[in-house]
Amino acid sequence: MRDISAKILVALDEVLGTPDTSIPLHEPEITEQDKILVAKCLNSGWVSTVGDYVSQFEKLIEQFTGAKHAIAVVNGTAALHIALLLAGVRKGDEVLIPSLTFVATTNAVSYCGAIPHFVDSEMNSLAIDPDKLNSYLENIAEETKGGFRNKKTGRIIRAVIPVHILGQPAEINSLLAISKRYNLKLIEDAAESLGTFVEGKHTGTFGIVGTLSFNGNKIITTGGGGAILVNDSNLEELARHLTTTARIKSGVEFTHDQMGFNYRLPNLNAALGCSQILALEGHLHRKRTLAESYIKAMSAIDGIKMISERSGVKANYWLNGFILDSANLEERNNIIETTNAVGYQTRPAWMPMHFLPMYKDCPRMDLWGAEKIYKSLICLPSSSFLAHLSD
Repeated sequence: MRDISAKILVALDEVLGTPDTSIPLHEPEITEQDKILVAKCLNSGWVSTVGDYVSQFEKLIEQFTGAKHAIAVVNGTAALHIALLLAGVRKGDEVLIPSLTFVATTNAVSYCGAIPHFVDSEMNSLAIDPDKLNSYLENIAEETKGGFRNKKTGRIIRAVIPVHILGQPAEINSLLAISKRYNLKLIEDAAESLGTFVEGKHTGTFGIVGTLSFNGNKIITTGGGGAILVNDSNLEELARHLTTTARIKSGVEFTHDQMGFNYRLPNLNAALGCSQILALEGHLHRKRTLAESYIKAMSAIDGIKMISERSGVKANYWLNGFILDSANLEERNNIIETTNAVGYQTRPAWMPMHFLPMYKDCPRMDLWGAEKIYKSLICLPSSSFLAHLSD
């Protein structure tokens, strides 16, 4: 255990050098141009949810991702909440989601009054295991006039949410095939995968709706912020309506035709986003450089496997990380404690959702893959500006 920690420290020193202070897991890169555009927005007086920068930012997202429509919202969780409503998820439905995800994915399902139904993950993509899911649905799903239902609970299984983990994409084409077979609405949680492509197509644009996050720790940031990606113009219109408190334009009257949400991204945040997204290609290049340096430095260490992109994938390498051969919490924690003590901020994966008290009784399949990843995944410092240290 001490031997592998020592070797990892040597590799980290080779890539990042010896830290004078702690090197965070991920920091935003704020430039002078960012500050200029934010100041320009402040000077305009249009800082809330109305302003030119919101529409400009949405257009830039559309151009980069290839999505027909992008709707900017206050954060990635709000984007997921609306995405579920757009997909027709309602109270009492079940939604298939990986247990290995950030809690926001699960919370968004609960906001709809729906029930998270946890499925397993596989080691290569870190995302939903399509083979295991398909076998599971063959046993548990029963076709009815209203859709496929869970034979154990009697509830309709309405949707599936693949989550693209650490910027590496799920096996999205296989999951699309499964969603069609079982009449499931596929919603992509692409919060971590802005800049990740599968066979030339951007993540978040494969299903009926996709979502992005621009939180402070993401590859670009608007402070808080997120976006909904859709190709259907009717869904775009509904998304804009729901995220703007469902207000009907009727002169000076405040009239609303359904329960809506105050989810639109403020103009001030969008101004930062406009500047940040123009620098995205540079971030992606530096992140790839950093990833290559990690892979080279770590490749000789027995007992670990670096996370790297698969054939047909161009990943954004939002977070670099490795998997321990042995799924051993003691070993994982020792490595994390040792590296953090020196000044390299490393982190584990999220605690699986079925371990959390509010979700422990949700329906689920066998989740040994998610538990194995949880016990063996370690994430490494991955800020894009760290690439210059690895040159």
